[in-house]
Amino acid sequence: MNRLSSISLCVALSAACTQGWAETVVPMKGQTSQQTQLDINECNSVAASQASSTAPATGGRLKGAAAGAAAGAAGAQVRGRQHDEFYDRADDDVKQDYRQNRAKETAAAGMVVGGSRQRQERRAQEKTSAATSSTAYTSCLQGKGYQVNP
Repeated sequence: MNRLSSISLCVALSAACTQGWAETVVPMKGQTSQQTQLDINECNSVAASQASSTAPATGGRLKGAAAGAAAGAAGAQVRGRQHDEFYDRADDDVKQDYRQNRAKETAAAGMVVGGSRQRQERRAQEKTSAATSSTAYTSCLQGKGYQVNP
């Protein structure tokens, strides 16, 4: 009877693991099912706090747009100087419009690139966070006297 309750406890704890980790928790020091559940909840909290301790990447589009606008304006100035004979004769307002138009075009491209980089960073961070959280959860339970099987 005692052997059956230990097996059913392990199965129940495997199903009750809320983080989605497919792990079986086996009490090694005779912990009761209530104590085991309390320890699992506490270790879930520890793992969640470990995962949320890093801030997600933000501002990628804005940074990309700013870099693109600066590059576009500088590039327009350089291209204008390459054609000195025409550029020097142009009105300052026309030069300004040309630089602003190039800045707008490259800002849009920079925003796309910045957003893409931000998504890549976020995905990498999510993978790292999930691994850190899983390790924290397992370490916490092992420290409390449980065997954690994948």
